[in-house]
Amino acid sequence: MNGTIRVGNLFGIPFYIHPSWFLVLGLVTWSYSSGLAAQFPQLSAGLALLLGLMTALMLFASVVAHELGHSFVAMGQGIDVKSITLFIFGGLASLEKESKTPGEAFWVAIAGPMVSLLLCGIVTAIGVTTTVSGPLAAILGVLASVNLALALFNLIPGLPLDGGNILKAIVWKITGNPYKGVTFASRVGQIFGWVAILSGVLPLVLFGNAGNFWNLLVGFFLLQNAGNAAQFARVQEKLTGLTAEDAVTQDSPIVSASLSLREFADERVISGQNWHRFLVTDNDGQLLGAIAVDNLRSVPTAMWSETQVKEVMRPITESTTVQSDQPLLEVMQLLEQQKLSVLPVIRENGVLVGILEKAAIIQLLQSRTQPNPA
Repeated sequence: MNGTIRVGNLFGIPFYIHPSWFLVLGLVTWSYSSGLAAQFPQLSAGLALLLGLMTALMLFASVVAHELGHSFVAMGQGIDVKSITLFIFGGLASLEKESKTPGEAFWVAIAGPMVSLLLCGIVTAIGVTTTVSGPLAAILGVLASVNLALALFNLIPGLPLDGGNILKAIVWKITGNPYKGVTFASRVGQIFGWVAILSGVLPLVLFGNAGNFWNLLVGFFLLQNAGNAAQFARVQEKLTGLTAEDAVTQDSPIVSASLSLREFADERVISGQNWHRFLVTDNDGQLLGAIAVDNLRSVPTAMWSETQVKEVMRPITESTTVQSDQPLLEVMQLLEQQKLSVLPVIRENGVLVGILEKAAIIQLLQSRTQPNPA
């Protein structure tokens, strides 16, 4: 999420807090401190506020534990967890990739609610089997009920909630198609989003009562994220089976390392080609580096005829290239993660195939979306 603040690591997982979390922390602290003060008048205002803050922090610790449940199961499947973020609606574990099978996806999804139910059971057992009373007993009751609510809410069968991911895994198992699972669970998530919005608006419209602001927020959250999940699933489905080589730009900007700068300028630059950066290959077609038009300025014009491209080119590291048989979906994600617009595509033996542009992937998607003429 944009604007998040990194506060450290949890078991090697980067941990972030969104600024909206502080607002919720303040509201929860005030709410529970007010409740404790009303329930136990003997508490001073300062102690009630301190207990309210402690309760709020324990509630958010429960949310973190919920997300760690997802994360540990994913890590057990060899999936990297990029981050855990706390924000206004709770928490979010960002995974590097999807599980390989519907069964694995199911266990990642259900792990969070299972942790919340386990915490509910542990806290309830502590409250029942010990002599804790007064404000501490009330706090334990809140922790148990909130963890139960967290588990049940997340089990609602619609994306982006855990129940939606469970439903996605079930549909994936039945149909054999993960994208159908995402599409179906996204639609269910959108239905629940509209239900939440209506439940927040109808009291105001029908009875003149104040609407439920939180229901509205949750509804819009579900609608937006379920729609985004469905859209991304459609993109994934269209890219399935395609490789990086399928999206390579025709007539990619490639020049020979033995070309003189004068020949390079005459044949490539002055001839009207609009490229500003060219890939450089040897006589066997292997990628050596890249040369930009601006690099010509580093050599006097009089020296262009006796200076070869390979003397001016800049090397390209292997990390900034992709293999020709690499799935196109992975390449698209790489472009997004590294904020790149183009990548060189090479074969396993190092021979250059051409360049792959983000724009070419978009055009490929559009062409696969258009209906075939009758």
